[in-house]
Amino acid sequence: MFRIIAKRQLAEDIIEYTIKAPDVTRHHRPGQFCIIRVASHGERIPLSIADINTEAGTITVVVQIIGHTTQELARLGAGDTILDVVGPLGHPTDIGTPERAVFVGGGVGVPAGNLIIREMKQAGAEVLAIIGFRTRELIIYEEKIRAQADELIVTTDDGSYGYHGLVTEPLQQRLEAGSEYDVVVAVGPVVMMRAVAEVTRPYGIHTIASLNPIMVDGTGMCGACRVLVGGQTKFACVDGPEFDAHQVDFDQLLNRLRIYREQEQQAAQAGPHLCRLEQQISEIQ
Repeated sequence: MFRIIAKRQLAEDIIEYTIKAPDVTRHHRPGQFCIIRVASHGERIPLSIADINTEAGTITVVVQIIGHTTQELARLGAGDTILDVVGPLGHPTDIGTPERAVFVGGGVGVPAGNLIIREMKQAGAEVLAIIGFRTRELIIYEEKIRAQADELIVTTDDGSYGYHGLVTEPLQQRLEAGSEYDVVVAVGPVVMMRAVAEVTRPYGIHTIASLNPIMVDGTGMCGACRVLVGGQTKFACVDGPEFDAHQVDFDQLLNRLRIYREQEQQAAQAGPHLCRLEQQISEIQ
């Protein structure tokens, strides 16, 4: 069991959890993720790690409440326990030694930038961060990202705060004005990462996307998280989660993310699932 140390509401349906997981903190590198399982009847949820505290042995994750399992997690608070926290999984961010770097984050992908930007700075890079949200009320981690980056641009789709427009627009403007960058890391919705890749492609800038396909076991055995990268099948859990964004087949990834949408909606409305075997065991006991 893994104890929840703290719970904080960041925005509507977005919650930050600090969880005691000392084994994860000891081995974690920026860009890696963990998989949590709230209870034995629940699904496994892959989550980016937003922060770690090696002395306290804690990790911080940010969760958007969407389906049944995240709704179940939302009912837990400080002092409660989670059944499983597995990690760190995947490869850490490989940014090399850039002189100038950009982090582009969207929505709940923004917290991952907290550690990624820190890694960029430790590599000696000057970092521009561009983070985007639908509206002002959904802005999260602004101050944390501002504290890490050399420059921060916040965008909102509706213009209620910061730059009125998409995250790709300030990036496009900088590139057209002659700014040069060695690497761009994008974390967020798939459509956003695809758009970032198309902006940087003509300039030949090394662009990394952190992919979020459906995952089950997190070990590469189930194959649920397979993606096409450069025409080859890769597994996001063990080969990623970060890949060359210019090589990713984003259309296929979007199609795979839609596969279980109807079942996810039904599960969110139906409540906890108890398999027949578990039900029989409980009846015997």
